[in-house]
Amino acid sequence: MEMSNKTNPKIVLVSIILAMFMAAIEGTIVATAIPSIVADLGGFSLFSWVFSSFLLAQAVTIPIYGKLADLYGRKPVFTFGVLVFLIGSLLCGFAKTMNMLILFRLIQGLGAGAVQPIATTIVGDIFTMTERARIQGYISSVWGISSILGPGLGAFFVQYVRWSWIFWVNIPIGVFAICGIWFFMVETVHKQEHKIDYIGSALIFISISALMVVFIQAGTVWPWSSAPVLLLLGLSLVGSYLFIKQEKLAAEPIMPLEIWSDSLIVVSNLATLTTGVVLIGVSSFLPTFIQGVMGKSPITSGFALAFMSMGWIAGATVAAKAMFKYGFRRIAVVGGIWILVGSLFFITLSPERGWLWAGVGSLLIGLGMGLARTVFIVGIQNSVKWEMRGVVTASNMFMNILGNAMGAAVLGGILNVSLSNYLMGVSGEALNVDVINVLLDPIRRGTLSQGVLQIMSSGLAIALQHVFWGLFILAVLSFILILFFPEKARDSA
Repeated sequence: MEMSNKTNPKIVLVSIILAMFMAAIEGTIVATAIPSIVADLGGFSLFSWVFSSFLLAQAVTIPIYGKLADLYGRKPVFTFGVLVFLIGSLLCGFAKTMNMLILFRLIQGLGAGAVQPIATTIVGDIFTMTERARIQGYISSVWGISSILGPGLGAFFVQYVRWSWIFWVNIPIGVFAICGIWFFMVETVHKQEHKIDYIGSALIFISISALMVVFIQAGTVWPWSSAPVLLLLGLSLVGSYLFIKQEKLAAEPIMPLEIWSDSLIVVSNLATLTTGVVLIGVSSFLPTFIQGVMGKSPITSGFALAFMSMGWIAGATVAAKAMFKYGFRRIAVVGGIWILVGSLFFITLSPERGWLWAGVGSLLIGLGMGLARTVFIVGIQNSVKWEMRGVVTASNMFMNILGNAMGAAVLGGILNVSLSNYLMGVSGEALNVDVINVLLDPIRRGTLSQGVLQIMSSGLAIALQHVFWGLFILAVLSFILILFFPEKARDSA
């Protein structure tokens, strides 16, 4: 498979940027709007599933799309994925209940798995090593720019139109991205017999989804020692074991185990996993703190979240220029330090400190992410040959989304358990955490007495504080992993 000289790199790059813009803006728009969605549809206890269902489907399909792109070409697989994503986006806007929204987000995620890894792989195909660093910096910056626009757009749609438009805005963007790739990218695919590892795909889906259900439901809906929890944990362990065995036996595994013998890929992917948890924690729960605890507007929470995006732009831009001059490892370590420092702002966050305190923490975490993540993706792409580039790129994207998915599940579980325990202590009886729905609705919030409002706000603040401690622990773990990044990155392309 080869990229033809008839390909128009500039238009293809613009198309890739549009696709990445669509994928990036989806996360921040939803994060800002989720309190309003909960207020409209109800189901506060389920709101982490709005993120988890999307991320689970995306995580499971990323390795499949990465393999299919290596086997059949980037163009058809990318086009299919974007189309499925757009269908899911259309359906999400018509959701009438939280359960419907979760289902449609799952469909959206099934398509999203193709967007980021294949777009990033195409960059690796059509640009040289030096250009790759610069272009990956651009793409990271696009994620930052779209993430800045996302909170503002989300807040605008929620306050002045309807939250459905946070999903429908993807449609024109996706259509333009497909047209650019389809008409201006020419690749030659050498036809041969292929075997797709569907068994491995099914096993990894079962393993991850079982574990996510445990994280979200255990401690609130089911006791940790209950039969459903133990059964699902067992299913996850068995599924993981069978997946590893399957990957050893498969003729064309979706995730070749030999890539995990490379220390650079292992460290990059594991650190991507842990920073993925930090990323989803800030994106998912910061708006809830600012709107639910501080009582601020969606626009204010959008501004606080946008600081992380601005930091990411700066970090990615610096990394693209500095990694070859000062070394990949040094830049990654500096990034890890900033992520760690930024997480300190969240464990010390309180209503009295104001939303700007959270904004500074977001800025520092974003700066660290831009530095470290750019090093990770350029490093692993430069360490393998062309025919493996799609798989290793997909493996890194998979670990990022897996971190996001598991983070949303674990941190959502911590939130539910902490809030449930608080409400039990205050009232003396088990209360459904969905009572927080009222707190997130500006109109219904105004009907609460000052005493009830104080109790509910305090409970939500305490629960979210536990979530932020979880972020800090993952930031520490990320920094430790980055310290093991190899001194020198290789170039195999």
